Amino acid sequence: MATNVNAAALDESPVPDAVQPKQQKQTVDPYNVSGEVGEDGVVKAIDYNKLIDEFGTKKIDDELLARFERVTGKRPHHFLRRGIVFSHRDFELILDRYERGEPFFLYTGRGPSSDSVHIGHTIPFEFTKWLQDTFDVPLIIMLTDDEKYLFSEKRTIEEVQGYCNDNAKDIIAIGFDPAKTFIFSDFDYVGGAFYRNIVRLSKHITLNQARAIFGFNDSTNIGRIHFGSIQGATSWASSFPHIFGEDETKTVGIPALIPCAIDQDPADFRMTRDVSARLKYQGKPYAKPALIHSLFLPALQGPGTKLKMSASIDESAIFMRDTPNQIKNKINKYAFSGGKVSIEEHRQFGGDTSVDVAFQYLRFFLEDDEELEKIRVAYEKGEMLTGELKAICIRELQRYVSAFQERRAKVDDETVKLFMQRRPLKWGGNPRAPIVVPKVEDGDAGEAKEDGEGKMTKNQLKKLEKLRQAEAKKAQKKAEKAEQAAAKTA
Repeated sequence: MATNVNAAALDESPVPDAVQPKQQKQTVDPYNVSGEVGEDGVVKAIDYNKLIDEFGTKKIDDELLARFERVTGKRPHHFLRRGIVFSHRDFELILDRYERGEPFFLYTGRGPSSDSVHIGHTIPFEFTKWLQDTFDVPLIIMLTDDEKYLFSEKRTIEEVQGYCNDNAKDIIAIGFDPAKTFIFSDFDYVGGAFYRNIVRLSKHITLNQARAIFGFNDSTNIGRIHFGSIQGATSWASSFPHIFGEDETKTVGIPALIPCAIDQDPADFRMTRDVSARLKYQGKPYAKPALIHSLFLPALQGPGTKLKMSASIDESAIFMRDTPNQIKNKINKYAFSGGKVSIEEHRQFGGDTSVDVAFQYLRFFLEDDEELEKIRVAYEKGEMLTGELKAICIRELQRYVSAFQERRAKVDDETVKLFMQRRPLKWGGNPRAPIVVPKVEDGDAGEAKEDGEGKMTKNQLKKLEKLRQAEAKKAQKKAEKAEQAAAKTA
């Protein structure tokens, strides 16, 4: 177990034996995330500007945020305001489409590998829900059960399929609108238009390219090599005729906006963008997926560890099933501190919030900008000790996890079936502009009709209405809370 080498600033914690890290460069890929360690052995935070240069993405700057607010009429999410979502590919083109009333959709996913998600898993889903609410567009969520089987030496197909149902409930508990959200598992959905797109994409990826992008070798099973084309084909609207219609001359031009962590960009989606730029359907070009990248919520052990948040390593993360006491113990015992080695030194020089895990978690989960800034200043001046900072972090995480658990308890198997049923979705898009491409209506669900699907039962319709009403009440309460906060600061 990794321990916090700066735990002395937590006034009730003992000082563990310090282990001097070796000098190393920062590492960021889908399998490893670790900060740079300098000659002095001090762990540094991830340098995201360096990643922007390395990956060739664009920084989300004040100008883009100002345009977002003008186009949508909504204040940017605190992830955007704080630089948590910091980089993009073609997000400005998505704003162009929204302004003109042209369709696009959101696409995200989850690899079902555990019967419980952790807070690192919920971050992209929380932001995706906000994007869905802001843009009022359809959302497609992919459960990559096939990937988890192919990339694991021990898991069985039955095991990963078993995780799908529980993970779907976790995702639904975030609060997505069932009227405009489709969740599917690869094992269940691959076929028809989706499989045709998988084949189209795979034909344009050579073995040498797959090796260069993903690091495969002669011992890699061919399922892993092929999986990138499955994941990539999900970013094409023509893979979902029950949602966007069967006229591929129109649907191939509808792009996806993919919220993801920056480590997913080079391996998973740059390849799809490259292929999309070369493909045409009856003279109509395929839309390249746009991406919007978030920085990492670090593992409890901090930015210098080789350990990523892992569903299989309990002490690496706060899990959404954890009790309030478990959350408290994990933060106090494992959360890496930016404090100094003694209380006296901390009072004199202050703490480093850039590597302090408790503060970094507050950047994600504490919505009040003013309160967060007060905490930052107090900690960096040495006025606040690590124990005090961790207590605030514990409070916010306990609230967040408890609220999630209450919503999760209300999601049953019937709700999962509703979200995973092939059916037309209903969305509005930009209310100030017309929708250019017609949406699929009930009774015209394309391939879904072949399977006798696409028409909801009375129970499912009741469940849908109940979920809509719950979401409306939740939105109303949030709006009232925002008005009260605004009145206090006025």
